[in-house]
Amino acid sequence: MLKKRIITALILAPLALFAILYLPLFSFEIMIALVMGLGAWEWSSMSGMTRTFIKNTYAALVVAVCLILSYVLPSDLIWYQGQLNSLYTYILSIAVIWWVVSLAMIIAYPRYSSVWNTSKILRGTFGFLTLIPTWVAVVSLRTSLYDVDPYYGASLIFYVLGIVWAADIGAFFVGVKFGKHKLRPEVSPGKTIEGLMGGVFASSAIIAFAALHYQLDSSRIWLHILVGALTVGVSALGDLNESMFKRCAGLKDSGTLLPGHGGVMDRIDSLTAAFPVFAFCYVMWMA
Repeated sequence: MLKKRIITALILAPLALFAILYLPLFSFEIMIALVMGLGAWEWSSMSGMTRTFIKNTYAALVVAVCLILSYVLPSDLIWYQGQLNSLYTYILSIAVIWWVVSLAMIIAYPRYSSVWNTSKILRGTFGFLTLIPTWVAVVSLRTSLYDVDPYYGASLIFYVLGIVWAADIGAFFVGVKFGKHKLRPEVSPGKTIEGLMGGVFASSAIIAFAALHYQLDSSRIWLHILVGALTVGVSALGDLNESMFKRCAGLKDSGTLLPGHGGVMDRIDSLTAAFPVFAFCYVMWMA
């Protein structure tokens, strides 16, 4: 299993690095849409969909929505005079509301879960609210200040990836060594409060480095730290959210597309919460 995980990571990491840094913007948008489509195919299983045709249709619909957004709003119009287009801002706002609702669902689980667990349509809608704003967030960040510095948006994406991955690694090792108090055992028995704190601490180094790299004004450092900590915290929410839906569907992994890692959703679950929330904060207070 470990060998498969390493081989898969060694293949995917360079591809992701190349895509973020060097793909033309439109090609980048298509690539992220396809990733969301793979995630949607797995989400269809978590939603209780079993027929292949229905699952393919659901995945294709998610990809189509992303591509329609790309067509309606070309990359050079996503930002205008430092302001994100109102359509994308609206979608990110909906995403923030969805993650607040998701937090309430996780806290209440398994109480009231019968309200949504018996509805494939409702669970499918939750997938749309999770995946499409992720695409909007990643594209919005990648195109930020593109005319000034083509790699500035890439640095924002790497920042989010860095703090989330650091949080995952810190949470794993601290949780294994010191984890005693379960975070939400009904949703994900393996996650602990100590692990969450370890993840926040581990990511703080990258948050501090980014503050120095971007040469932030002293008056904005605390805002930067707060947004970074919020992004890390909500990334754990994305993980718990996927775990909740997998538990309802009786699944251990979201899929088998990534040998040694499970499914695509198992790899991007934290990011589906982190990217939209960070992008919203960036648009509102940091851009």
